[in-house]
Amino acid sequence: MTKQNQQPTNDANFASLQPMGSIENDEIDLRELFAVIWQGKWFIIAITAVFAVGAVMFAINQPNIYKSEALLAPADSEQGGGGLAALAGQFGGLASMAGINLGGGRGVDKTKMAIEVMKSRQFTSDFIQQHNILPDLMAAKKWNMADNTISYNDELYNQADNQWLREVNAPFKPEPSMQEAFKKFSKVIAVNTDKETRMVTISVEHLSPSIAQQWVNWLVQDINKVMKDRDVTEAKRSIAFLESQIDQTNVADIRSILYKLIEEQAKTIMFAEVRDEYVFKTIDPALTPEEKSKPKRALICVLGTMLGSILGSLLVLIRFFIKK
Repeated sequence: MTKQNQQPTNDANFASLQPMGSIENDEIDLRELFAVIWQGKWFIIAITAVFAVGAVMFAINQPNIYKSEALLAPADSEQGGGGLAALAGQFGGLASMAGINLGGGRGVDKTKMAIEVMKSRQFTSDFIQQHNILPDLMAAKKWNMADNTISYNDELYNQADNQWLREVNAPFKPEPSMQEAFKKFSKVIAVNTDKETRMVTISVEHLSPSIAQQWVNWLVQDINKVMKDRDVTEAKRSIAFLESQIDQTNVADIRSILYKLIEEQAKTIMFAEVRDEYVFKTIDPALTPEEKSKPKRALICVLGTMLGSILGSLLVLIRFFIKK
């Protein structure tokens, strides 16, 4: 018999000499794992109990947060946009020859602009300073239901002396800056738009339900006023510019266009002056909430208990495999 014929036989004999346990040991026996977990059940129960108690204590110590919200509808106001569109279609060529740009007639969506303005740093800073809500925003600790008052953190703010006591490192100061206040305010306010109905929901979360409701009302009033003042100021500047252009031209058609533009800007000013709800109309005003929106204490306890049981089981299995 040749060496080539003897080679397979030798390989088979070598494979038969390998211990069968080496293959079986590579496989995980579920029964063995359950047995290990059962042996370490008291350790797992202890870890689970610690986490459960910790979760309960954490949930109890969390203050109630109340959420107030208002439902708004965009005010249907073209505010001169339709008139400008008609002028652009009728006199666009003539106006361009005279160096006057009537635009495409489609202005910026004032609802989207108002939402972005409401989220801006400038609007937030003005809102906080105008209504003096910095202590309620940055130092509120507890809401007293009996007398509807706020208790402040003594380590941060002294209400009697209206003095900030924070201990912070430079460049921060004891009194929170508007940048810090903006970050905090952005977490408690939410502005959502329904894409189908275009309805806008403004909501505020706070320890005090009355403060949450008051802030929502102030936000609606302030954003309407800010957008109104912007349009009125822009319209007055446009009128002043158009009047100066009228004095510089003798072409009757151009003067006609300019007078029509002044008329459209005058309509914008009139519309703004007669309507308080300039950008948003209140459909469902903000109410003082009677029930908290968070924390979900039951959910916190359940998740804490589950985390404890999972961690305890993992520790038992890790200890078993290390010993093995």
